[in-house]
Amino acid sequence: MIRLLLVVAVALAFACGGTQATKLDLDAVNQAQFSEGEPKGVDPMLLKAQILLDRARFSPGLIDGRLSDNFAKAVAAFQAANGLPSDGKLTRETWDKLAATFAGPVLINYEVTAKDVRGPFTRRIPTRMERMAHLRRLGYRNARERLAERFHVSEQVLRMLNPGSGFSKADTNLVVPDVGRGDPPAAVASVEVDKASRQVRALDPSGKPLAVYPASIGSEEKPAPSGTAEVRRVVHNPTYHYNPKFAFKGVKTKRPFTIAKGPNNPVGSVWIDLSIESYGIHGAPEPGKIGTTFSHGCIRLTNWDAEDLAAMVKPGTKVDFKDETAQDGQAQ
Repeated sequence: MIRLLLVVAVALAFACGGTQATKLDLDAVNQAQFSEGEPKGVDPMLLKAQILLDRARFSPGLIDGRLSDNFAKAVAAFQAANGLPSDGKLTRETWDKLAATFAGPVLINYEVTAKDVRGPFTRRIPTRMERMAHLRRLGYRNARERLAERFHVSEQVLRMLNPGSGFSKADTNLVVPDVGRGDPPAAVASVEVDKASRQVRALDPSGKPLAVYPASIGSEEKPAPSGTAEVRRVVHNPTYHYNPKFAFKGVKTKRPFTIAKGPNNPVGSVWIDLSIESYGIHGAPEPGKIGTTFSHGCIRLTNWDAEDLAAMVKPGTKVDFKDETAQDGQAQ
């Protein structure tokens, strides 16, 4: 009977696409080298590449160690900026250029602080916006979510790097990505919102990208604006104000309401207000959906990418919208 149970367990692991054969720890990722072939599941080489891209401000969005459209777009943007064929494939030449951007370890040890685990947390967050309006704060659900967002990594990968950790005790050591991007560029001349590629780019005066981020941009129901706008202001830790004129699908009330501040607020941890009424570039509560779904008209980034961009822009910074719109995806 025991032997039968073991066989079933192994079969289920392979059937569910498990990554048990993949060793994911500090040494495996830090020492990862380029290899040919298409990686499967969570891969140390891909995880290292994603962290390096994130540090170089060619953001892959959520760092999850897997192949994805966001990863391919980040690779293509990095390739184009470095004079390489921009096909979005991680070639040896691309890997060598990427590895040359940072000589240190991409995974480091981090000691959990009392603040990390203290909260305040919002353990239950309703899906309907009207019900969110009854909460006093839209905080992280728990310390694990807070730590994952701080280090730009999926909760699954954070757990894989730290087996057995409950992420609830101060003074414990965790293995995390080193996503220190350094000071933001000071020479941002404009921001480009590319609807077709679902990317936001911060550009220098010559048009060279200083940072590239995946984005969810409008929808057929609520398209993003066109033409040119300007940044009016940056609001950190914003509240969210719903106007019935928005007529969002799934919102039944005909009255305006306000949702409290917090990183799980519908506009996340920062709002970059634009000169087009009710439109902005902002954070988001679900980083894994960025670039794979549409938005309700605004430009949605991960919280950490929105905060990075917010540190580069100022009132008057020009924002250009490229009008080609992607046709796949669904509004969120």
